[in-house]
Amino acid sequence: FRKICRNCKCGQEEHDVLTSNEEDRKVGKLFEDTKYTTLIAKLKNDGIPMYKRNVMILTNPVQAKKNISINTVTYEWAPPVQNQTLARQYMQMLPKEKQPVAGSEGAQYRKKQLAKQLPAHDQDPSKCHELSPNEVKQMEQFVKKYKNEALGVGDVKFPGEVETRATDKNNVNNGDRGTSAAVGAMEDKSPDQKASQYSCYRCKLNMKEGDPAVYAERAGYDKLWHPACFVCCTCSELLVDMIYFWKNGNLYCGRHYCDSEKPRCAGCDELIFSNEYTQAEGQNWHLKHFCCFDCDCVLAGEIYVMVNDKPVCKPCYVKNHAAICQGCHNAIDPEVQRVTYNNFNWHATQECFLCSCCSKCLIGQKFMPVEGMVFCSVECKKKMTS
Repeated sequence: FRKICRNCKCGQEEHDVLTSNEEDRKVGKLFEDTKYTTLIAKLKNDGIPMYKRNVMILTNPVQAKKNISINTVTYEWAPPVQNQTLARQYMQMLPKEKQPVAGSEGAQYRKKQLAKQLPAHDQDPSKCHELSPNEVKQMEQFVKKYKNEALGVGDVKFPGEVETRATDKNNVNNGDRGTSAAVGAMEDKSPDQKASQYSCYRCKLNMKEGDPAVYAERAGYDKLWHPACFVCCTCSELLVDMIYFWKNGNLYCGRHYCDSEKPRCAGCDELIFSNEYTQAEGQNWHLKHFCCFDCDCVLAGEIYVMVNDKPVCKPCYVKNHAAICQGCHNAIDPEVQRVTYNNFNWHATQECFLCSCCSKCLIGQKFMPVEGMVFCSVECKKKMTS
């Protein structure tokens, strides 16, 4: 039930597990039954919706002495706009290490964020572990609700272009509340207003003249963001492929929007649709998933120890994680007292925490540490080191 590697225990996004095809299917399913169906295509053989990523290839001639070579840069994703200059400007305004150039650190970053921000098990019941028929129904209703009320894809446009379009649309249909609000915020501005007088909704800094901005339709076109500021309000990561969820005046990635609506199980990483679940260590758990991270034994009523925010039963802790006593060289039980100095540990007993020279008990006494040894005095230290 865990979405982790059996060996190193890290998540799928760390291992590049999903292929581009699988990721495109996942995003395609997300856009199914929404207004963003133009971004998907259905395969003829099985009818599965596939995400049509806008791949951008730029070619630049490079002069090298007598020869001219062509330098090609491929972006694995680019804003779905017809104006390639606009798309290029958008890319240049992203941090270099987050630009999805094929084979680069930025492409890996995008792939990792696709896995992290848009988990398949947040939208597809078939990707979840043993849901009851009632839980499946609840999840389908939840997904339908967020597709209707929160899901969106950012638009990249020049601010002046949006103002002009909003004004034209308002003249046609004054009943459009979102458009009216946008125009209302712009009424006092002169026609020749410069882009520098528009400010980013996140950082509040002015837009530079001629720079593109990102808009979120659900937020209203009176708000705009710098490309690098179009981020999740919880994790502050770039919203992958500009896919956002809008709630209470904030942008969220898919994962953190769902976290704001439903509890998430720390064991399986799935949203909890059951009425019965447990809370422990500041996290939520399906009842059957609050178990040892090493051996999967259920921990209800059992002693456990948290290791890297994961619960581990006492036997597994002693076997795999417990500190070793420098005195007796045995594992230190998590329930007994111990003395720790730097990376060294001792049982807090008269038999273990002793002067390494004269065997005097050092509990409650001053001591002199030398690597894994401790001494009661300078004299004892000199005897041993000489």
